[in-house]
Amino acid sequence: MSVKIRLKRMGAKKKPFYRIVVADSRSPRDGRFIEELGFYNPVAEQKEIRIDDEKAIKWLKNGAKPTDTVLGLFKKNGVIEKFEESKKA
Repeated sequence: MSVKIRLKRMGAKKKPFYRIVVADSRSPRDGRFIEELGFYNPVAEQKEIRIDDEKAIKWLKNGAKPTDTVLGLFKKNGVIEKFEESKKA
């Protein structure tokens, strides 16, 4: 089973926000997921990004692959740096 960390679209038409979730790669984009890690709101005046670092690092250690967009969000929030530090320790 391949596990991905990806965005799940929520919200109204033309006003999306996204939840960052861990899901089986075979499940649909807005379908079933394993765990929620945070959210991303690109429509707000100040783009809102909130990620639970501990959960994200746990899933990265377990082999979950983030999508390109989620990888960019992780880099902006410093999750990837913390993950690299935890691998060295």
